[in-house]
Amino acid sequence: MYAITGEDVARAASWLLGWSYFTSWSLSFYPQPLRCWKYRSTRGITVDFPLLNIVGFTSYFISTTAFLFAPKIRQQYAIRHPSAPEPTVRFNDLIFALHGTIICFLFYSQFYPRLWNFEVVKGQRASAGALGIFYGSIIGVSITALLVSLFKGGRDTPDSWAEIDIIYAFSYVKLIITLSKYAPQAWYNYKIKSTAGWAIDMIWCDFIGGILSLLQLVIDSALEADWSGITGNPAKLFLAVFSLCFDTVFFVQHYVLYKGKALPKEDEEQALLAE
Repeated sequence: MYAITGEDVARAASWLLGWSYFTSWSLSFYPQPLRCWKYRSTRGITVDFPLLNIVGFTSYFISTTAFLFAPKIRQQYAIRHPSAPEPTVRFNDLIFALHGTIICFLFYSQFYPRLWNFEVVKGQRASAGALGIFYGSIIGVSITALLVSLFKGGRDTPDSWAEIDIIYAFSYVKLIITLSKYAPQAWYNYKIKSTAGWAIDMIWCDFIGGILSLLQLVIDSALEADWSGITGNPAKLFLAVFSLCFDTVFFVQHYVLYKGKALPKEDEEQALLAE
């Protein structure tokens, strides 16, 4: 008779947490575009949020795909993490990244009246900061790829430049996006003194997903008996940490600072954003 071990329980818990966080975070994508659809409007939302999300989730999809299916990348990871050679990236991470990329493209398209005929704030466009991050991410990954091509040695070592550094560059793009994508919306809410256009359901799903994702990462690292597995998956680690921090900011704005406050009139909103 097969005896269930502690490792079996831990792996089952990891699997359950992984798909639970996938469900929670995936659900978090829907309240905002559905709200825009319901009210036929994107007022109260900054276009920076979906734009940066597209860059972030595309980068995350590339990195998770490489860690799961690219033999060379997995080999280089094992060289750098000899005590825990198995990446802590899971299949649910890949599906989450792919799903997020698709939904973010859909959400971003809602800011184009010609496509959806939604009400938008006149003259609203991506901020200089968001565009700087967008183009800076492309430049950063390109520079990393150039460095790898110039300085990669004939044999992979823990300290040598390798293709995995390009994949890590994509991971760091996701981290930068996660850190910066929420800031414009938090500032937007502050400027208009309202969160009425912001779907708080999305933030609750995001918050729950962040906790579950962190728990899975901890369990997976424990199973590998090496806590470097946590830092070896920086995109997943800081995606959860940064999300939890900004979710807390949005909770304070929605339930404390601007509770029950409606959106300003459109002309007032334009004036506030122009300040």
